[in-house]
Amino acid sequence: MAEISSTSPLTRSSVQSAHALIKAHIHRTPVLTNRTLSDLASTPRDLQGSRFEGRTAAKPKLRLWFKCENLQRIGAFKVRGAFHAVTKLMMEEGWVEGGGKEKGVVTHSSGNHAQALALAARENNIKAHIIMPTISAAPKIAATKGYGATVYFSGSTSVEREAMADKVIAETGARLVPPYNHPDIMLGQGTMGLELQEQVTELISAADPYSTNHAAAAGGGDASAGTVTGTGTNGLHAIIAPCGGGGMLSGVALSAESTGIQVFGAEPSYQGADDAKRGYYAGERVTAVSTLTVADGLRTPVGEWPWKVIYERRLVSGMYSVTEEEIKQAMRLVWERMKLVVEPSACVGLAVALFDEDFRAMVEREGGEDGWDLGVVFSGGNVGVEAVGRMFGAE
Repeated sequence: MAEISSTSPLTRSSVQSAHALIKAHIHRTPVLTNRTLSDLASTPRDLQGSRFEGRTAAKPKLRLWFKCENLQRIGAFKVRGAFHAVTKLMMEEGWVEGGGKEKGVVTHSSGNHAQALALAARENNIKAHIIMPTISAAPKIAATKGYGATVYFSGSTSVEREAMADKVIAETGARLVPPYNHPDIMLGQGTMGLELQEQVTELISAADPYSTNHAAAAGGGDASAGTVTGTGTNGLHAIIAPCGGGGMLSGVALSAESTGIQVFGAEPSYQGADDAKRGYYAGERVTAVSTLTVADGLRTPVGEWPWKVIYERRLVSGMYSVTEEEIKQAMRLVWERMKLVVEPSACVGLAVALFDEDFRAMVEREGGEDGWDLGVVFSGGNVGVEAVGRMFGAE
């Protein structure tokens, strides 16, 4: 990575500058809607037998807007941070001249950042050294190797992966490009939040798919009929995004700074994977996690730099967590109703909107009769057919 002293300030303006640097290397992924899923999110749930049994079911009104980073290069949002980090490293004085490309870059990742850095390195003629847990999904390992990286295997915890990375750095002189805990990564990931905000505004202004008067929304009648007002500018009220190390969540929060758009984080609860939520409400960052949640991209503790944005600056308005079964239910709905290939980690935000009564009650309270336009981040789609079969085969 570029030295911290040379990084840009963590602001929305810096996210915009990052987008200008990397937009030639990334896809402006589509934003999709789905009336069935929005209706499900807006319908009171039967809470009998659920973790919220005994409560009165919330009645939020939600219009969901899905940012499809599963259709991004390498199948995940991680390519944004990787290209921004590599671009900034290339701009660091003396790095290229000092043999930086030959020494290379190194990272540790369960798969998506691994692929992203391998691709960014290949396109800049830089050697890439990637540490992956032995339990990483086979398609992610194959893709990382396919981009030309040298892959090293380690244990599944962040401590084990970081120890292996230190060993590779000592042997090669490679520069570490961490998966989330660096300002350049956060700013790069935040570019997705900028696009989501712009795209929803464009979609509502052109022909709001949730309007009760489609002809009017498309310009065929009274242009004000059925228009969603959003934040006052025909846009989003809030965004919910998955949180593992927190690089993307913090970046999205920066992208929404001073816009009036609230940002929320979503995590699995299995085996303590909800470290950011627990730390957020306890007031102290949790530094270690050991979990085998089905959402394999979210098995890491939130990083020190993302924590500064998420908690210390309070740019994230709240954290929520969901069960393994709720993640799988959300994933099934996306596959069956939207016909999109998404991985479990991508579905935690939708699972919160569908199943977390604390979140739903908050939307009901704050959104009132008009409800909320909620951006939901589909973070990636790197899941193998065999894994999907194991998840749903016994049902």
